[in-house]
Amino acid sequence: MHTNDDPQPGPDVVVVGEALVDIVVTSAGTVEHPGGSPANVAYGLGRLGAATALLTSIGDDPRGAAIEQHLRSAGVELLPGSKGPGRTATATATLASDGSAHYDFDIRWDLPRIAPATLPKVLHTGSIATFLAPGAAAVRELLEQSHRRCMVTYDPNIRPALLGSHFEAKTIFEELVPFTEVVKLSDEDALWLYPKLSLADISQRILDLGAGLVAVTRGAEGSLLTTAGAQVEVPPVTAEVADTIGAGDSYMSALVYGLLMRGADGLAPSVLESLGRMASRAAAITVSRPGANPPTAEELQAELPEQQTVAP
Repeated sequence: MHTNDDPQPGPDVVVVGEALVDIVVTSAGTVEHPGGSPANVAYGLGRLGAATALLTSIGDDPRGAAIEQHLRSAGVELLPGSKGPGRTATATATLASDGSAHYDFDIRWDLPRIAPATLPKVLHTGSIATFLAPGAAAVRELLEQSHRRCMVTYDPNIRPALLGSHFEAKTIFEELVPFTEVVKLSDEDALWLYPKLSLADISQRILDLGAGLVAVTRGAEGSLLTTAGAQVEVPPVTAEVADTIGAGDSYMSALVYGLLMRGADGLAPSVLESLGRMASRAAAITVSRPGANPPTAEELQAELPEQQTVAP
């Protein structure tokens, strides 16, 4: 967040986490898309019109340049320290006939320890960046510094192939939650972390750890949004699926955007439902086309009920 003495306003949202190239393998051939869950969230926020910046780690190579150009096309600023020598990380996504994806990663995650002079309205992080050493330590330090000074949102986006033991991953997750206000996770993430609990009980556990809002996406079954005072089931949005790449990230982008517009206070059931429906619609638009291709504000508005708006 900027002060009146700043020569230029800072971003409203800063996203911290990995940016990489998705190498998508299908029966028709192989294509590459810029990706990485945090980078996708930043791109989605930029497409929705939020002033957004990304702190990441990409290489000084053609793939890194492609990511930078991709982010710039949505108006997303790449923060200093995000680009360095070496190669840009990749995630190879092999698509099944139903559009679902299996991932293999080639990534090394590091990040300089940065103490922000000013903070945005929302700081978002998640995915590999919060689990993979050595960069995960810098991310945690940033969350500790930022908590209670701005809204912190978190999507663990579990990638078991890149994590240590289940105990280690759950410990990292539970140690980060107290530094957040909003936690979003898929039902697969939730049940991987807590295989013996129901989604409602998992949401309550995360609230007990310190979060104020927990959103659990359930694919074709919609999503579940829970606060200390309310729990709302949001119905699914029907879409013809091209692939599922970036769907959860589009949901996260729209949820952050809705919270940015409304603030985190006063999350009555009607507000939760409105936020969840907008986020679900954004995800549905994304799965209807190949790659992590989230909607613009205009596209999302065109798909929403007449009484619901993307911006106030």
